[in-house]
Amino acid sequence: MSAMLSPGDFWVASGHHLCEAAPHGRLRATADLWRAFLARPELVPPEEACAAEVALHAALLAEPEQAVDAARIATLADADAQENWRHFLGFRDRVAAAPSLEEAWLALYRGDVGGIPPIFLQMLTHLVARAAMEGEGDPFALRAAELFYRPQRAAINQGSLLLADQEVLEMRGRDGGFGALGQLLVEAGAPPREVEIDVLSDMNAHLYHGRSDAHDFALDIAEGRPGQQGLARAMARFIRHLFGEEVTIRAVPTIEDRDWRWHIGLDTEATSITNDLWQGKKVAQARLARILWLGVLEFTNPARVLPRVAGKPIYLALAMDAANRLRMKPQNLVAGLPLLPPEKGA
Repeated sequence: MSAMLSPGDFWVASGHHLCEAAPHGRLRATADLWRAFLARPELVPPEEACAAEVALHAALLAEPEQAVDAARIATLADADAQENWRHFLGFRDRVAAAPSLEEAWLALYRGDVGGIPPIFLQMLTHLVARAAMEGEGDPFALRAAELFYRPQRAAINQGSLLLADQEVLEMRGRDGGFGALGQLLVEAGAPPREVEIDVLSDMNAHLYHGRSDAHDFALDIAEGRPGQQGLARAMARFIRHLFGEEVTIRAVPTIEDRDWRWHIGLDTEATSITNDLWQGKKVAQARLARILWLGVLEFTNPARVLPRVAGKPIYLALAMDAANRLRMKPQNLVAGLPLLPPEKGA
């Protein structure tokens, strides 16, 4: 493990430099990675925490991979704190039991993620996506891959279809873009100015790596724009890394297929809309307009695909909700890809 960061590094905040290398470019958790989890505000004991919780947190910082039995958790005075620690330690143990973070991610989503705080799943997805994008030189693909772990807001503006980081927009919207002074103005009732954010383009793409952890570039995924192809490229890399399958993905404007066999909604909204379309239900135009990106996926090796889908296109869809929010669920690929079970011993 090395803490050396290269000038072309990106998503340093993922904590990937705190991990060990595993086979096939995968990552393995380390004590230092768990220390990064323990530094999260969800796990740092609040001022009113009991001595037992403070001692538990300190002990885990010193030895993050140590076993913690139920009796020790039961000594915590606050019932919510007990529940929080049970959830975190259960998550830690499930991740640590897998040979890599990627295999842990797959196992979690093939099983039950109930009770695991979403922030921990988001942090794990961030790490897995970072490993999947290692070596990728296209800033548009890297920015598109932020969708795997960062909620977005969509806006259609003068022929552009822009995606911007929801948290960044909310932060800038609260203070009007003027920092502490802007916050005072907003609290005093002054209307905040319209939030401005840079759109990733050929002119500024060279700045992406240095700003990747700020998540402050918007991505244009309108038809024919580099962001549209970047999303297809990011998805293909993610599938190759997680599932070991070579695929080609291309964006398409519509689904016009009388023999439509398979589709995957990459978020809750897209799943609902495409299911209705596939079942022949009438879908209102306003709801159809929420679909932001459509893609066609084809496997390089059709023998790995369920027989009824082999040789047929698999459609991918991404959509925003009624409030223009987009929350991609890459975990939908776990159950959604029409793959045959791996052969025994493979």
